[in-house]
Amino acid sequence: MWATITAASYVTAAVAYLFLFVLLLTNWRGRLYGSLLAIVCIVSAFWAVAIASQSYWSFSPTFLIEILEILRNAGWSIFLIALLNPFQQRKENSIPLKIRPAVAAIAVLYLIFFILAIFFNGNYDDEFTSHGQPASYSTFFTGVIMAVIGMVLVEQYYRNMSSEQRWRIKLICLGIGGIFVYDFYLFSDALLFRKINSDIWIARGWVDALTVPLIALAVARNPKWFIGICISRHILFYTSALLSAVIYLLVMAAVGYYLRLSGGAWGGILQLTFLFGAVLLLIILLFSDVTRAWLKVFISKHFYSSNYDYREEWLRFTRTLSEGELELTARAIKALAQLVESPAGGLWFRQENGRYQLIGCWNIFLKNKTIEADNEFCKFLEEKAWVIDLQEFCSDPRKYSSLVLPNWLSDIPRARLIVPLILHRELLGFIVLVEPRSTINLNWEVRDLLRVAGTQASSYLAQYEAANALSIARQFESFNRMSTFVVHDIKNLIFQLSLLLSNAEKHKNNPEFQKDMIETVSFSVSKMKRLLEKLSTGNQSEKLEILSLDQLLQQIMERKSFHIPKPALEITHSNLMVMADYSRLERVISHLIQNAIEATPKNGQVWVRLLKKDSSALIEIEDNGHGMSEQFIQKKLFKPFESTKTAGMGIGVFESKEYINELGGQLDVISQESAGTTFSIYLPLSKNYQENKVVS
Repeated sequence: MWATITAASYVTAAVAYLFLFVLLLTNWRGRLYGSLLAIVCIVSAFWAVAIASQSYWSFSPTFLIEILEILRNAGWSIFLIALLNPFQQRKENSIPLKIRPAVAAIAVLYLIFFILAIFFNGNYDDEFTSHGQPASYSTFFTGVIMAVIGMVLVEQYYRNMSSEQRWRIKLICLGIGGIFVYDFYLFSDALLFRKINSDIWIARGWVDALTVPLIALAVARNPKWFIGICISRHILFYTSALLSAVIYLLVMAAVGYYLRLSGGAWGGILQLTFLFGAVLLLIILLFSDVTRAWLKVFISKHFYSSNYDYREEWLRFTRTLSEGELELTARAIKALAQLVESPAGGLWFRQENGRYQLIGCWNIFLKNKTIEADNEFCKFLEEKAWVIDLQEFCSDPRKYSSLVLPNWLSDIPRARLIVPLILHRELLGFIVLVEPRSTINLNWEVRDLLRVAGTQASSYLAQYEAANALSIARQFESFNRMSTFVVHDIKNLIFQLSLLLSNAEKHKNNPEFQKDMIETVSFSVSKMKRLLEKLSTGNQSEKLEILSLDQLLQQIMERKSFHIPKPALEITHSNLMVMADYSRLERVISHLIQNAIEATPKNGQVWVRLLKKDSSALIEIEDNGHGMSEQFIQKKLFKPFESTKTAGMGIGVFESKEYINELGGQLDVISQESAGTTFSIYLPLSKNYQENKVVS
């Protein structure tokens, strides 16, 4: 008879919870709180059904009742914490909320309860008596703690509402508070007498059923819940992760229990091995960036009307741009990539010559591809300012009517998004992001956020480039000021030494002394003259003329013929003419050849080739020396005052690139450490050469 009464009590509770669950699914308009409350109701319904079936048929696994007990109380606690929203900033006139530091402690306590219930209650048959009543002293203690947590949360929720709002929440506080107060009475009595009181246990189902109408009335009174209360995305993310982990552990525990029962003598070993593997898999999933990204997208899509918490996203975006050990170029890529959970990307930025060049990468290695400013791709980005979805472009190019993608984009693995960097309606550059970790819907909200964030990043990058240019200008100013004093001092030294030489002619009586003095002074004068000439070249006026490159290269090679290794000249196309200043172009090419010689061992080789490519003359300077790293090429090679030589000033390669750009040409470099380097000089052919070719 008592079994029938117990079953009837808990079946009534199950029906009540199930009725509220259906009501919430069909009529609830507040998506977030309704979803949480519906989950709690269905879990409570399962809990009541499990106790009823255990008491009447002994059907439910006894350990499952304890797991569902913990899960039910955890669900109500999570719902109350969501209503409290401890991570939300409170108004000045509101009562201070003290639960914020306790949220982590509550989560840890429930996690401990789950672990104890799953892994340390091995003899389940002794944990419960008839009618599904728990018989373990530890279970009584756990029940008291969970009841106390629930009562504290209800009290905090009621106390932190204003007097005008309390009339709306009193019914739900009475309903949920009644559940926890009765549980506290039940388990504290069991702790006192070391056993469950059957009358209190049987009446528990009907008591829970009586609280359901109070909760339902509170829902009907305020279907959208309370204005001004919104759950933090962070707490929902961690709560969802914790709830998913609990459900996963519950399922795995059930499977482990089945293995133990059906495994015979090997049952215990199989159960422990399976549970260890399940926990290990759970840890891997919790630390997976892909899983975290998917959960964030899922929560934003199904629990919120907008995809982003704009305050949090903008704070993180600004913090990423402003702080960190990475360079600003990498930080800009990272800041934009975080908005769509992309793991890597590259940044192209406009240079002084008008071309767009790769200046930074984040979590990916990309080849340096240069794009002309008048390219159709760049024009499209500047005119439309659209965020380009490469996947969408491949499936339906008509959405991007006049867009022509560069061929090298296909070489970037898993490239997905192109974000233009627009400032004052000018295209400063663009960022290419690879495929996000989770599937995204690139709707208007995501596009607008990326576009605005790109504009913000553009201002940072423009300021960064301006600061670098100013720094270089100041370095040159300082260098020129220094060289002025050096030139003045050298002139004085040359005058004094020349005078010394003229006076030394008088000492003809001591030929040996005179000879040594003349040799020493002559060497010093010659050395200082070379230094003076090197420092004074920046002030010489330029004289542009039509030059024959094959003759210029032959003259340079004659002067380099005594070096080891001796460079070899290969002229594929002769009579190539360019417009340039002879002395500067000769100095640029000579410097690059000299660098190749110095970077190559004596048994190595240096090649200089001249050929025609399209409408440009191409001079290739190749060596098989020690080479350079990609990082050095991108960050230091073309910057002034950066040199790998101990006595070098770091001006030569910078000056070479600057002058070649002035001529309308281009200087490229390909290098690999321990394999060699190839400098490629592209110079536009003179109009006279092109006209002669047309006539011929």
